[in-house]
Amino acid sequence: MPVFKLVITLLLVGAILAAVARRVNAPYPALLALAGAALALLPNLPEVRLDPELALTLLVAPVLLDAAFDSSPRDLRHNWRVVTGLALVAVALTVAAVALVARWLVPGIPWPAAIALGAVVAPPDAAAATAVLSQLRPPHRILVILQGESLFNDASALLIYRLAVAAAVTGSFAGWAALPMLALVALGSLVLGAAAAWISIQVMPRITDVPTSVIVQFLSTFAVWMLAEQIHLSGILTVVVFAILVARRSPDLIPARLRIQSYAVWEVMVFVLNVLAFILIGLQLKPILAHSSGEELATFVTAAAVICVTVIVVRIAWVMLSATLARWGGVTVSLAAASVVAWCGMRGIVTLAAALALPEAPAGGVPYRDFILFTAFSVVLVTLVVQGMTVGPLMKLVALRDDGAVDQEVRLARAETARAALAAMDRAAEASAHDGAGQPEMLGFLRRKYQVRLLRAEAGPQALDPNEADGWRDFGTVQRRAYIEERRRLSDLRRRGDIGDEAFHRVEEELDWAEVNAETRRQ
Repeated sequence: MPVFKLVITLLLVGAILAAVARRVNAPYPALLALAGAALALLPNLPEVRLDPELALTLLVAPVLLDAAFDSSPRDLRHNWRVVTGLALVAVALTVAAVALVARWLVPGIPWPAAIALGAVVAPPDAAAATAVLSQLRPPHRILVILQGESLFNDASALLIYRLAVAAAVTGSFAGWAALPMLALVALGSLVLGAAAAWISIQVMPRITDVPTSVIVQFLSTFAVWMLAEQIHLSGILTVVVFAILVARRSPDLIPARLRIQSYAVWEVMVFVLNVLAFILIGLQLKPILAHSSGEELATFVTAAAVICVTVIVVRIAWVMLSATLARWGGVTVSLAAASVVAWCGMRGIVTLAAALALPEAPAGGVPYRDFILFTAFSVVLVTLVVQGMTVGPLMKLVALRDDGAVDQEVRLARAETARAALAAMDRAAEASAHDGAGQPEMLGFLRRKYQVRLLRAEAGPQALDPNEADGWRDFGTVQRRAYIEERRRLSDLRRRGDIGDEAFHRVEEELDWAEVNAETRRQ
């Protein structure tokens, strides 16, 4: 009961901190990190232990699926060089640098444990960066790079993490002999993710109520992860492939009323998981602080501070080097954009989950686990507070502004969907005239509605009176056909690459709400 009361209280505190973060244009994980640090210092709190095998599944699988679901394959293809460099090279450099620094400052730590620490703190979390940047409206390419990096650096970092933890527990490292097995694991994960996506796509149209739909979505996420782990594949790669493939088809298979409510539930759950991660890490740190001697604690603090600086410097050095090499290669790279990407290296829930998932010593655990936990939280705290709180002022300093790319795609999608709806009504009018029946007044009214939408999309909202098209009420077969055509055209635009996922989801949300409102009026 005390643990339950604590969790409920801290969820309320988390909600309040999120509201405060929105008011001050700060990433809410930064305030959660401060709350987690305060939690570790409070007396008389219960000690909570999380099963290490549960940590990654519970905290990472849903967050990873949520990020992968919103990713845009088209935009990732356009920026694959930058994303690959950050997700692979920057992660590898960070792991190596942190391992070297850890061995230098804590000579007793074994190499596998030092490498595991590097892998834990290597992957940045895009959620913290985008929480601030989305309010400041930077060029869309920056958000694409950060989100794509966060999606794939989790896989690369946690792959190194798995190898290092296995070596720390068993005392042996496979080395180059593991490469064929890693290639087989990657291929198997791709196949399993695709197979799971196909099964999910077959099931989706059969679910018509919201609770069942949401529960099936969460259960399928955990099931895909656990199945991959059970057969010794990569849960991360499997979930990413599963989410990206399902995201391509789900808009055509899930009704609007289900999609709106399921999106809301996922947003809440990701927030709750972030709060839980900081609660758990704070409760894990409390006994570490209580049981450590003064000298040992001083060593922890010194090493954690140097590793925080190492993590930040390595990212800045790699991004600036990449930008310089790109300019030498004839590619125009904005120094302002590179500086923002370099500074957006905040660590978050994946780092916390990986630290919590470390097996405990001495019974088959990772040595120096307390040091790794302390350092991981320190890196998360410092990067979220220092970088997260200053990325907004940096954006203003370098005068980096929205390039309007997504807004242009949104206008294109609105115009094309309105044209598709008008074409559907023209066909319906011809069919009614041929049958000698019909509803000419309703058809004329609906035509006017979509003509207004088309005019607004092409000429902007200032082109007409905002209240001019607000009088329509009736819906019927023709209206439903119009919605079908709009969604089909919207999906075609994304499939052809005319618009990206950001524009797609904006217009999809508009269509969803219009359809739900129409259904409400008919009831």
